[in-house]
Amino acid sequence: MVLSANRKRIVTQRITTFDEFRTAVSAYRLPRVLLVALELDLFTTVGDRSWTILDLAKELKVSERGLSILCRNLAAVGILRKQGASYRNSRLGATALNADHRAYRGGYLNLIKSHWADWIRLLESVRSGLPIDHDTPDSPDYRRQFTWAMHHRTLEIAPAIAAQISFAGSTTLLDLGGGPGTYAMAFLAKHPLLRATVCDREAALEVAKEIACTHTVRRRLSYLPLDFSSEPIPGTYDEIWYSNVLHIYSPEENQAIFRRAWAALRPEGRFIIQDAFLHDREGVHPVEASLFAVSMLLFTRGGNTYSTSETTKWLKEAGFVSVKPVPLKKGTEDWEDGILEASVPGPRLKTTVRRTRSSRNRKAR
Repeated sequence: MVLSANRKRIVTQRITTFDEFRTAVSAYRLPRVLLVALELDLFTTVGDRSWTILDLAKELKVSERGLSILCRNLAAVGILRKQGASYRNSRLGATALNADHRAYRGGYLNLIKSHWADWIRLLESVRSGLPIDHDTPDSPDYRRQFTWAMHHRTLEIAPAIAAQISFAGSTTLLDLGGGPGTYAMAFLAKHPLLRATVCDREAALEVAKEIACTHTVRRRLSYLPLDFSSEPIPGTYDEIWYSNVLHIYSPEENQAIFRRAWAALRPEGRFIIQDAFLHDREGVHPVEASLFAVSMLLFTRGGNTYSTSETTKWLKEAGFVSVKPVPLKKGTEDWEDGILEASVPGPRLKTTVRRTRSSRNRKAR
């Protein structure tokens, strides 16, 4: 469960005065305006036409007054464009927010719409320490919708990251918890000799197969249905990519997964983790990483966001060596300084001990 890529920090400075506190709390206003527009299917209705408030209100079956105020605020931030008494979509509104356009990001938009109601229930999770729907099993239908949301989220960021991570010399990649396989396909597009396997739940892999069917790299893509949180990982790989999965699990679960990943890598193979890492000594910054931990409280039983130092410690305890950050060009990151890589040690060299006459004689005694 992740937020939009290339995000800007929600809080850019410390809150030390009442005015700063009031400003931070009041930040809900614009998001609620945007979500109401989505709930009305406003951008889809506007389409590629120009509308007066009177005509659009009739089409949407809402009040002229309410729609006029809503559209004015949408125009103020540039999602709608106002020309005299009429409104039309911006490029964003006409494409990613428009259900009739092929670039529509419906999966992710549905996820963020549902999050508004979920976050209102935060007090429940703070009191109980449990996810808000802890007594409701994860249905295949939800998993399918969530997987589409993750694909829509990573459409641009995956190729940007793939362009900066080299798998030269590697032929096998495991996208562990890869969901829609968006990253796997981005890596395959860059490396023509690479073959990739997406490992996740069956419902997620069904979505991955639908997405891949339109891509030429599908011939080098395979699928592994597996609960890797409790089962060994079959096969041996040169590289394992573990993106935006770390935060779903507890420290103990992640440590067990690290050991399984180590066992599934060849000597000198790499384990690459992308996540919302905390970087400061106290474990509170970046702010986005701390805020994302709230989502894990709401939606997982043991998930959290973790520091690079504690993740490094877990990796070394699992047997990995050469743990280090992977720097990316600013503006192309999913999370601030959000990638760590670690390696499996190389094969041990066998040493031959030359026996002397005296040593043979000692052994014979």
